[in-house]
Amino acid sequence: MPSSNETWMAAYLRYLYAVQGRSEHTLRAYESDLRQFAEQVGDLAEVDSKQVRRWLLGLGESGLSARSMARKLSVVRSFFRYLEQQQLRDNPARRLLSPRFRARLPRVLTIDEMTAMMEAACRHEGPLGIRNLALIETMYGAGLRSQETVDMNLADVDLDHGMLRVMGKGRKVRLVPLGSFGIRALDRYLRETRPRLAGPRTLAVFVNRRGGRLTTRSVRRIVKAIMLKSAVQRNISPHWLRHSYATHLLMNGADLRIVQELLGHASLKTTQIYTHISQDQLTRVYQNAHPRAHHIEE
Repeated sequence: MPSSNETWMAAYLRYLYAVQGRSEHTLRAYESDLRQFAEQVGDLAEVDSKQVRRWLLGLGESGLSARSMARKLSVVRSFFRYLEQQQLRDNPARRLLSPRFRARLPRVLTIDEMTAMMEAACRHEGPLGIRNLALIETMYGAGLRSQETVDMNLADVDLDHGMLRVMGKGRKVRLVPLGSFGIRALDRYLRETRPRLAGPRTLAVFVNRRGGRLTTRSVRRIVKAIMLKSAVQRNISPHWLRHSYATHLLMNGADLRIVQELLGHASLKTTQIYTHISQDQLTRVYQNAHPRAHHIEE
C-alpha cells in the first residue's frame, strides 16, 4: 500500500498536469524537488514549520544558491497549498520567507547581431536551410518559446492575417502577430519544403528530416549551429530569441502591457525585467550621443 507521501505527491503531479497544464519537464523537476524534501523531513502528514525551516537552513549550509533555495521552497509551498485546498492538512511553509536573490537579467542579442544571425541562416538553401530560416524568423518574429514553437500545428497558422495561435504555459492560448519577414520565410517553408519532409499524418508546422515533429532539443541544436556560422558567434540558447524580441520591442517604444500580452506573461512583474535592459541601452546611447553627457576632465 502506497504511503501518504507517494499518494499525495502523485495526486499533486496529476493536478499540475491536468489542471494547470504544466509540461513534462516541469513535472519531473517538481517531483525531484519534492522527493528530496521528503527524504529530509520524513512523513509529509506530520512535518511542521520548524522542520521546513531546518530543511531550508540545511540547503543554505550545503552551499546551494539563494535562487535555487527560493525555487525549491516555492515548490514545497505550492505542494502544501494544494494539500490545504484538498483539506488534507495545513500549509507549514506558508509563513516562511523566500531567500533574497538578485534577479538575473535576460541575455539578449543586439539588433545587429540578430540581423547577422538571419543573414547566416539565409546563406543555407535546401529543404533544411529553408526550414531553419523559417524557424528562427518565427521564434524571433513572434517571441515564442521553444516548446510553443514545436507544439504549433498547421491549424494554428494564419498567414493571410499574419497571426499565430500559440499554446503557452498552463495551456493558455494567445494570438500573436508575425511580421513580414517571418510571414515570407514561413510561407516559403510551408509551400516548398514541408510537403517534401512531413509524414502524411503529421500536423506539426516544423518537422525533422524524417517527417516527424521537431523537438526542443533539435531547436537548440539548429539555433546554435546558425549562430556559429554567423559573424557574431556567441554561445546562445533559443530563449535568447524571445528575450531579444521583448527587449527590441521596448527599445522601439512598445507599451509594457502590450509586450506582456504578446509574451503570454500572467504577471506584469515578469515582463518588467526587460525594462532594465532597455534602460541600460538607452543610457549608453545617451552617453555616447548627447553633447552634454560626457564627463568633464579636471
